Amino acid sequence: MNDTPTTGPTANDQPVATPPTEGRRAPFREMVTDAIRYWEPRRLIYNAALAAIVIGYFIAGLPQSRSTLSLNSILLLFLLAVLANVCYCGAYIADVFAQFSGFRAFWLRWRWLLLTLGIAFASVITRFFALGFFGSY
Repeated sequence: MNDTPTTGPTANDQPVATPPTEGRRAPFREMVTDAIRYWEPRRLIYNAALAAIVIGYFIAGLPQSRSTLSLNSILLLFLLAVLANVCYCGAYIADVFAQFSGFRAFWLRWRWLLLTLGIAFASVITRFFALGFFGSY
């Protein structure tokens, strides 16, 4: 059996990316695939955290917060949710850039810090928007 890491089909024909060997830079496609594989499942956590903040402030402001709901306010919330997800995509730029560097192995172990800081930053911004929508409590 050959011990050389490869990228190729598995038994169920799904491609498998393996980490590069020392001294070899991973191909761009592999880095992007690794970034997608890491960040997309965590987008659910990001969106859940932001939704929990908005829902929490809505519930805390009941019954007055119910009067703020209109078609325009719901569309604005939708627009803000889309913009928050566009901002989340900024993590891809940082991730792929760091993977291109000589610190790839270090970055792959510690990129969860970017996720944590990103969620914290977005949560603070979301809190201020929720306060603006549903009043300061």
